Amino acid sequence: MIIYPAIDIKDNKCVRLSQGDFNKVKTYSNEPFDMALKWKNEGASFLHIVDLDGARSEEIINKKSIERIAKDIGLPIQVGGGIRSEEKIKSFIDMGVERVIIGTIAVENKELLKELVSKYKEKLIVSIDAKDGKVALRGWEVISEVDSIDLCKELEEIGIKTIVYTDISKDGMLEGPNFDIYKILSQKTSLNIIASGGISSIDDIKRLKDMNIYGAIVGKALYDNKIELKEVLECLQGE
Repeated sequence: MIIYPAIDIKDNKCVRLSQGDFNKVKTYSNEPFDMALKWKNEGASFLHIVDLDGARSEEIINKKSIERIAKDIGLPIQVGGGIRSEEKIKSFIDMGVERVIIGTIAVENKELLKELVSKYKEKLIVSIDAKDGKVALRGWEVISEVDSIDLCKELEEIGIKTIVYTDISKDGMLEGPNFDIYKILSQKTSLNIIASGGISSIDDIKRLKDMNIYGAIVGKALYDNKIELKEVLECLQGE
């Protein structure tokens, strides 16, 4: 299982939000690259970058920070946050980003999604952000009537191979992930599932691994020193 340390960037600073609330922001570093280097030095093999400003704006406000990480960190990165056009997807790939994460357009524009999957294949990941089983859009600020499990099955039919699934109610709360939804998704699809939201302990990660979950994004638990990345990776290697 791949562990993805999360680097959420707002105003070119590394921050964390609680439950996606832009009014609950905590800054951990004024230089996101330094945080990326920290996770690399602790053994990370892949980084998960979120452009929080991008989730609310069409402009790439954090381009400077993301581009530096993509070009200089020496690790593959995946980037998400407000990516709703092919132009933006291409700009990130040209920047050196390994995989681009889209969300809203996967729900709102299926025809475009099919074209993008045909062109970019496995460089494209879809992020499913859900609250009470319903898909959230526009940086979590709009809750749709779309059922998240039905959407995942449809995405697989279209050709998507990998998803990031976040239960918004768990995100940043350090109360453990929504294991039930990952079990259901594993049973009903063949997607590579990257779990996100609420992971707070090595036991959470072990349980996800035992469920054959493809990957796990870890954020607040790392930043608040609830778990150590080195310890997590050593534990997974030892099993």
